[in-house]
Amino acid sequence: MRNYEAMYVLRPDLDEEQVNAAIEKFSDIIAKNGGEVTKVEQWGKRRLAYEVQKLREGFYVLCNFAADTELPKELERNFKISDQVIRYLVIREGE
Repeated sequence: MRNYEAMYVLRPDLDEEQVNAAIEKFSDIIAKNGGEVTKVEQWGKRRLAYEVQKLREGFYVLCNFAADTELPKELERNFKISDQVIRYLVIREGE
């Protein structure tokens, strides 16, 4: 298993329950596909460097996890189809 880091930005108009539900949803995707979440950090609402989908702010979340090589593709697919996520990036740690 390799170590990965996923940074994703959620819509700023979500309330606290919706943010926690989204974080739980993506953590469950990792767990159900044989991965292990090692750390989740909620960075909170921050100003974006540039406007994305006519939004100037976003709720940042950093998730570290260990998984096989196929899991990041599945996680990115779920980020892409989610209406709550405005930007995401999944990288392999240690490179």
